[in-house]
Formats: sequence, structure tokens, C-alpha cells
Amino acid sequence: MFENLSDRLERSFKMLKGEGKITEINVAETLKDIRRALLDADVNFKIAKKFTDDVKEKALGQEVLTAVKPGQLMVKIVKDELASLMGGTFTDIELKGKPAVILMSGLQGSGKTTFSGKLANMLKKKKGRHPMLVAGDVYRPAAIEQLKVLGEQIGVPVYTEEGNMDPVKIAKAAIQEAKAKGYDVVIVDTAGRLAVDEEMMKEIAAIKAAVNPDEILFVVDSMTGQDAVNTAKEFNDRLDFDGVVLTKLDGDTRGGAALSIRAVVEKPIKFVGTGEKLEALDVFHPDRMADRILGMGDIVSLVEKAQEQFDEEEAQRLQKKLAKNTFNFNDFLKQIAQIKKMGSLKDVVGMIPGMGKAIKNMDIDDDAFKHIEAIIYSMTAEERENPAIINGGRRKRIANGSGTDIQEVNRLLKQFDETRKMMRMVSQGKNVQRMMAGMQQRGRR
Repeated sequence: MFENLSDRLERSFKMLKGEGKITEINVAETLKDIRRALLDADVNFKIAKKFTDDVKEKALGQEVLTAVKPGQLMVKIVKDELASLMGGTFTDIELKGKPAVILMSGLQGSGKTTFSGKLANMLKKKKGRHPMLVAGDVYRPAAIEQLKVLGEQIGVPVYTEEGNMDPVKIAKAAIQEAKAKGYDVVIVDTAGRLAVDEEMMKEIAAIKAAVNPDEILFVVDSMTGQDAVNTAKEFNDRLDFDGVVLTKLDGDTRGGAALSIRAVVEKPIKFVGTGEKLEALDVFHPDRMADRILGMGDIVSLVEKAQEQFDEEEAQRLQKKLAKNTFNFNDFLKQIAQIKKMGSLKDVVGMIPGMGKAIKNMDIDDDAFKHIEAIIYSMTAEERENPAIINGGRRKRIANGSGTDIQEVNRLLKQFDETRKMMRMVSQGKNVQRMMAGMQQRGRR
């Protein structure tokens, strides 16, 4: 996401030359290019102009420290302004009611139903809540079935009323059901239309009046660009929603919606969808997103994702195995599984500072581990437990069983051995410089 904008901004900063102060003369071309970059990203013209005017006002006349170049100072100013444009600080959802009621709104195809499932999954796994989903889209049978499938996948009940075409009554009955059965969050999925119309607005306004939700979320497809901002404004004028959800932000989106929507409707972006998987949902942090747009990575979110998969007992067990040099392919498979749970592989790698640009044109498949897994699963239980016994004959059998060749098997075994050695050095607190020197020597071979 935001790849084109990131590239354009990077080129803009390179235009800023010279030492000393940032002046109106040496900053003019940079600001002009930044504005063009924002417009190309489908940011509203007025917002793009105000943004560059604000950057200019804060930048002009600032003394540049000896250790900081003008371009670096401009990056800092633009980063702060980007974060401010997108809301400044993280805003959480309100869950005060008993049960707390969350009402979904948005056009058809925006991803409301999928997001409802993702949100229920997040609340259940990360916040320890007991959510219930409500199938309030009575006009699209596929929506009800889709919600049932999602509910089954995440182990969350779905309230439906076959034959009832009144979403207001369904929502009210669902809340009573939740109270009776002890569910503390009710997520109401509602019908969308292909375009904003009076009938839809009246219906969702009636649901709002009937259930008095703690939180109304407007779900919008970020691929629609500036149209998403216009639709958000129309919904907000009628519903006064509490927050925005941007879906499909992992697609080929220019990012204009994320940069414009907060300024237009003055409501925070609370979540972003970053993939098809039910775990592919991120809480929106404006400052972290600004870092990612400017190619600085997002190490905080990366650490948080890793911590979500962190198992303290498993880590202690792994530490002992590394110390005894008994780390094997079964342990390796467990580590791969944890990495895969963190989400899109390209998205995860892109959070590492400096890696976003490096992998921009690389096709990193989420199934990148499948060949490794195929090779490991073609080993016997004894071979996975004790890789040292894998001789030439066993390698040939493993290659045939995994649909690979002996060279790939040899490569994996070599990489595994080197990884195990490095992990053992780290676990034993060996000098990091020694480890890095070893890696450099291997790279020169």
C-alpha cells in the first residue's frame, strides 16, 4: 500500500539541497512535487493544498542542525503533518454497554460482513470478549450465509431470523438474546446498496434509533479512492458515525482515502483491513502509518504482531533446546507456523525499517514456505527429530516425496544448520560481532 506515494515523496525530498536554513526558494520545488504526489494518490485538492501550506509554514526559517540535512528535517515535518492529517493519535472503539452494540454501515461490496467477522475474532482473541454477530442484511441471502460461515470459523454465534424481513426487529431481538445468554458485544451487520439512497438511510437510521449503539462504524473500500470520502460524508451527515474502517488497504490502492477521509468527516480511522484472512485486521495508528508511507517501517506494530503469537512456555522450551543444540525440524515447523499467523508476509517484512523499498518489486507469496514445508513433511519422524542422519539416499527420497530436487533439499539442510548455529550463539549470549562476521564470511563464499 502507498507504494507510489512513498516513491514520489522520496524523490521530492531529494530535491532539497543546501545547508543552513530551509528557505522559500529552496523548498518551493519540493513542496510543489509533494502536492503533485498527494494529488496523484487521489487526495482531495483542497486537502493537498492545505497540507503543503502547513508544511511550508512550519518549515520556513527553521535552523538546520549541523548533523541534520534540510531534506531530513523536511521528512520529519512531513511525517508529523501526515500523522496529524490522519488523526494524530490512535482512537479505540467504545464498548461500555451491557452488551456493547456495534452497528456497521456502508455501501454494498465495501466489506462490512467480512469486517464484522474480523472484528468479532479480534475482540474474542485479543480482548477476551464474548461477541455475537447479527445478520441484519435481510436483502442479500449470501450475506447471511457468509456471516454464518465466518461465525463458525471463529467460534462466534450468529443471530438470524429466517423469514423476518425487518432488520430493526431482528437487531432488537438479538440484543435481548445476547443479554439472556451472556454475550457482552453485539455486532450488527446491515444491508448496503450500490449507491447511497434514501431508503437505505432511513432503514439504518431506524436501526440506530432502536438499538442505541455504543459505536457506529462506517466501512469503506479504500480502492474507491476519492469516492470513498464523498460517500463517508453523506453517511456521516445522516448517521453521525463514530469511526471509519478502511478495507482492502493491501490492494493496489493509492491511499487517497486514508489521507483525506479524516480531514473531510472529522472522524477517526479506527481499523484497516490488510488481507483476506480473518486475522488480517489492524488497529489504525496515524503516526505508524505516516512512518510506513515515508518508508521508515513500523517496528512497533511488528513487535506487537510477534507478541500476539508469543508463547512464553514454548519460548523457554526452545531456549533449552537451542542451548543443548537439539533444535530440530519439528521446532522449525512451529516457528514457521507462528510467522504465518502474523499476516501477509510482504506486509510483515515491509514493517522492518528500510525493507519496504527493498521488497517493493518483489513478489513475496504468502505461500513462500510451502516448498520448505513440503520437504520437511516428506521426512520421517526420526529424520525431523535428528537431521544429522539424513544421508544421500534419504535426501533423494525426500526430494522425490516433496516434488523438489536434491539441490533444494541440500539447500534447506544447509540453511537449517546455519540458522541453528546462529540461534544457538544468540541464545548463549555469544558476541554479536562474531556472529555477524560469520554471516559475512558465508555471504562471500
